[in-house]
Amino acid sequence: MADMHLTPPQFVPEATKDEAVPALPSQLESRRAQMFPQLTEAEIRKLQRFGTVRTFRNGVRILEAGHTTFGMIVTLAGRIAISRYDGLGNSWPITEHGPGEFTAEVSQLSGRPTLVNGVAVGDVEALVISSENLRALVIAEAELGERIVRALILRRVGLLEANSGGPVLVAPPGNQRLHQLQSFLSSNAYPHTLLDPKEDEQARTLCEYYQPSAEDWPLVVCPDGSVKKNPTNAEMGRCLGLLPDLDGNKVWDVIVVGAGPGGLATAVYAGSEGLSVLALEQRAYGGQAAASARIENYLGFPTGISGSALAGRAYVQAQKFGVEMAIPAAAARLVCDTYPLEVQLADGQRMKGRTVVLSCGARYRKPALDNLAEFEGRGVYYWASRIEANLCKTEEVILVGGGNSAGQAAVFLSGHAKKVRMVIRGDGLKATMSSYLIERIRATPNIVLDTHTEIVKLEGDDDGLKRVHLRNNQSGSECATDVCRVFLFVGADPNTDWLGDCGVDVDPQGFIRTGHDVTKAQCKANFREGVYPPDQPLRAELETSVPGVFAIGDVRAGSTKRVAAGVGEGAQVVSQIHAFLAHLPVAV
Repeated sequence: MADMHLTPPQFVPEATKDEAVPALPSQLESRRAQMFPQLTEAEIRKLQRFGTVRTFRNGVRILEAGHTTFGMIVTLAGRIAISRYDGLGNSWPITEHGPGEFTAEVSQLSGRPTLVNGVAVGDVEALVISSENLRALVIAEAELGERIVRALILRRVGLLEANSGGPVLVAPPGNQRLHQLQSFLSSNAYPHTLLDPKEDEQARTLCEYYQPSAEDWPLVVCPDGSVKKNPTNAEMGRCLGLLPDLDGNKVWDVIVVGAGPGGLATAVYAGSEGLSVLALEQRAYGGQAAASARIENYLGFPTGISGSALAGRAYVQAQKFGVEMAIPAAAARLVCDTYPLEVQLADGQRMKGRTVVLSCGARYRKPALDNLAEFEGRGVYYWASRIEANLCKTEEVILVGGGNSAGQAAVFLSGHAKKVRMVIRGDGLKATMSSYLIERIRATPNIVLDTHTEIVKLEGDDDGLKRVHLRNNQSGSECATDVCRVFLFVGADPNTDWLGDCGVDVDPQGFIRTGHDVTKAQCKANFREGVYPPDQPLRAELETSVPGVFAIGDVRAGSTKRVAAGVGEGAQVVSQIHAFLAHLPVAV
């Protein structure tokens, strides 16, 4: 439940912090010159054709957090004071941009609202560049564009490390919905602040004003100052600009459903080749791969890379090439009896596309436990990020699953938890996990493996999970252990039930058939006169039984369930999309 019209109480004062510009976190201090580069006169001359010169009087607020949308502002004369802002009126200085320096971070590549305030110090002359022109700039001026994009990324990292700016979440500790919203924001690399009304005066003032009931937690203060009660993820997305207003009349060249590694690869390659691309993601970019603490077998990263870092880079690349990203935007139905094709969203809105790429992956599989939902986010988790790791310091945790994702999570959690107890129903890990992960688990003293074991019961109270009952399936014996954190990595089922009556051919497990695997009867049933001749065999190995609809990654039958394979298919499908579009009648 949420109230879109609430505004924070007027008696919450602005509390500007007057301390000097703070030092960056230690890991970023050495990269300050990259975060805030000084452009040369020659470089500024290159930028002139992309922007318009404007003047601002002393004290004018050039940027307003949560409101102002722009691309980049290059200071030519005067200075612009940049400060973080949290929606409650608190601000902290970040830096001042003098002549040759510029504003912006990654949000501005796609015209999202700024996360910071910017005030003119003295009279300011500046070159104002729109988001569209900023994207053109970083592509046309490759070397300069590389410096600019690196600065934009590092600035977002700085905001995340400070965990300041963005929305403020107010709720008592342990609130289930609080954890879900925090996870949503963190998964999308969005800075935010948590306040406990028992510990923080401004949070108490806010609660006294709104008098939230148990169903109203958490209160969320958006960057623009508006307040929402227990907002949904979609409402949070609109509040932050992650979920833009989409034009239902526009016909996209490509609609990508799912922004995991494969979907992001399609978006990047299609966007870079001039196709108009809309990417729809129901939770967070990167999909399940983004939850991997370290991917060590991905080509080009000999020391490994975290799933979130890999996905974050791809997300920025997609924005750079003009891809429209909508998060969270859940696809509810694929409409195939018309052309252009249509993807109906959960809110009923329909998006039109000449082609559709299904990169919708899989959904977390859940064990059959009666009260599982009661403890989700309150002791039961389906991923292991830094948020969850911080919850289980000095505790024993249980991790269920024997695949690579489970192995990566176990190794990651072992650096935080007192003990990680891996529980699997089989007799070992060799058949389901890469050997390098098995060796690492063996070498980690606080990871133990229980084979032939499963969870049969969960116990807890209003504060969350308290006890877990385990059963050995060989001996039949049961035991109970006082564990408050359980991580479930028990596989996933294909996310295909939303395809409905579209006629997309799937195998008995629900994975989407493509190319030669498509049954002939299903193939013929989906040919449409004027769009695809009935005697034409499928043109591409990644095309489904429905002309113009492609499937890649984990959701595709017969695919290799690896990040690199998904990325490869995401790139490969773009050439097949070009071939399909080239054979379309001019009328469509």
